[in-house]
Amino acid sequence: VQLQASGGGLVQAGGSLRLSCAASVRTYSSSVMGWFRQAPGKERDFVAAIRWGTGGTYYADSVKGRFTISRDKAENAMYLQMNTLRPEDTAVYYCARANELAYAPAQYYYWGQGTLVTVSS
Repeated sequence: VQLQASGGGLVQAGGSLRLSCAASVRTYSSSVMGWFRQAPGKERDFVAAIRWGTGGTYYADSVKGRFTISRDKAENAMYLQMNTLRPEDTAVYYCARANELAYAPAQYYYWGQGTLVTVSS
C-alpha cells in the first residue's frame, strides 16, 4: 500500500490549505486514516483521524474548529482542509492508515511521504 500526500505549500497566517492523501489500493471500511504533523526538532503529533466506514472524525485540540478531515470513498482519498492557519501549524504533514482508532504514530502501519506546510506570520 502506498499513500501519497500532497497539497502543502507556503501560506500567510490566517490563510487556508487543503491537503490530499491518495491510496494506491482500496481502503477497507474498518480502517482508520489519520493526519499527523512533525515540526523541526519535535515529535510527530496527531492532527486528525477519520473512520473510513462511518466517517466519524477525531481532532487534536490544537486544530479543532480550524481543520476538517474528510474522505472520498469513490476516489479512495482523504483530505485535510486547514483554515485560519497559524505559524505554529508549520510542519511536515503525513497521512497514515491504522486498523483501529489511535492517536499514537506507532499504531499506524502505512505512511505517506509527507508534505510541507509553512505558515508565515
